[in-house]
Amino acid sequence: MTTFADLDLDPRLLTALDDEGYRTPTPVQSQAIPALLNGRDVLGVAQTGTGKTAAFTLPILHQLAATDGGRPRPIRALMLTPTRELAAQIGDRLRVYGRHLPLFSTVIFGGVGQSAQVKALRRGVDLLVATPGRLLDLHDQGFVDLSQVEHFVLDEADRMLDMGFSNDVERILALMPSRRQNLMFSATMPTSIETLANNMLHRPFHVAIQPDESTTGRIEQYVAFVQKQDKSALLIDLLEGQMVACGIVFTRTKHGAHRLAKQLSKAGIPADSIHGDKSQTARTRALEAFRNGEVFILVATDIASRGIDVDDVTHVFNFDLPNEPEVYVHRIGRTARAGKEGLAYSFCDETESGYLVGIQRLLEEEIEVMEDHPYHHPKAIPSPDQKPGRVKGFQGGGYQKKGTGRGSNMRRYDRGAPKRNQQQRRSTQPNRPQQASKPGDRRSSGRPQHGGGGPRNGSPQRPSSGRNPSGGRSNQSRPGGRSGQQQGQRGGRPNRHRQQNRDRR
Repeated sequence: MTTFADLDLDPRLLTALDDEGYRTPTPVQSQAIPALLNGRDVLGVAQTGTGKTAAFTLPILHQLAATDGGRPRPIRALMLTPTRELAAQIGDRLRVYGRHLPLFSTVIFGGVGQSAQVKALRRGVDLLVATPGRLLDLHDQGFVDLSQVEHFVLDEADRMLDMGFSNDVERILALMPSRRQNLMFSATMPTSIETLANNMLHRPFHVAIQPDESTTGRIEQYVAFVQKQDKSALLIDLLEGQMVACGIVFTRTKHGAHRLAKQLSKAGIPADSIHGDKSQTARTRALEAFRNGEVFILVATDIASRGIDVDDVTHVFNFDLPNEPEVYVHRIGRTARAGKEGLAYSFCDETESGYLVGIQRLLEEEIEVMEDHPYHHPKAIPSPDQKPGRVKGFQGGGYQKKGTGRGSNMRRYDRGAPKRNQQQRRSTQPNRPQQASKPGDRRSSGRPQHGGGGPRNGSPQRPSSGRNPSGGRSNQSRPGGRSGQQQGQRGGRPNRHRQQNRDRR
């Protein structure tokens, strides 16, 4: 099969595809569409960017257009996605492909008001695209009826389970009739996906599109070994030196994405961020600005990146390496789309050398090292015996027994300790005459403890984390505070372990 006309699709669908310039189906489309038109369940393993959205929307539109669902329009097709951006992208494709068909579709997701979504549902829709949370919310309110669903699509199933939607998916499956056509697409096939597939699919037709068949062969990949604190400077140098016209930068955390976008903006590089802490309005605005060229750098987390479908992305930067090798392939697949070529740069610090090993094992090749930059850090290079996985400390591998946090022998200054110890002495020895104490006199503070008496050997004093440096009240000065006897003192000396626990509060 070489053209969409060979797939026996509705002529109105072929007209819409021709208007978009689509004439040759991708491998996932040429394999999945015939099976779906024959009524088979389909289990597809394919990355975003392989054309899987058209692979499941086109046959569903074809089948719904061939029958009349009646009035009012019941929901006959449900497409479930993990993120709002991906739901919006599928909804847009449905409108494009089905523009000549007498079918109605709508998209519902959280982060925005529900009134417009409720109005669309009341008018009646044939196809519904939804995220799990908002779908169940509107169902519980009586606005969604899934009793007549004929086609069900679970898209990005691996990400959906990673985000903790497994219980929601089970609830949604129970709301639909048992006789229906099921489609499941996933970028990977872990055990959790296999279990869900066995419970959901009936004798499925398997479609497997390897990532390297679609994108990685057209992408130049480079890795730079750099210290964590130098990553921002290296990124700015690359953005300015490469004259990047349209690029996506991936970070591991939402806070990191927001902070990096602000750093780039301060450096004069138009940038915005997209992550889970942003409202849907802000995320949509950032994505539209990126598509329109108002900002040419978009900083994103992995979850929020689902649904970023921009054909003109020339560069991808892995500011933080992903801990799953498959995610790396998904990230760099944002470039080299629609037959174009792209560039992918990855930054690897000392804690990420194990991640790089896992990625290179998946690719079955080593990524070319970029050394001609002023921030090259040889210690971040994986050792020859490095195993996949995160590495703390140095490139030699493994986890260090001692972390960088506060150890058991670390002393910290406790502003309230002298006063507290003096009160303890009074409570345990009420008949002993009080004596004025000098600073540093052991009689005023008892035996030196891990939190009292100040620092030793001239080490700098630092305020404790739970105490007000400006002179906040200690526990004993609060109303209802416990006395020294209630705090477990023995023989006039404070209990050491309870004293330490109290100092850490």
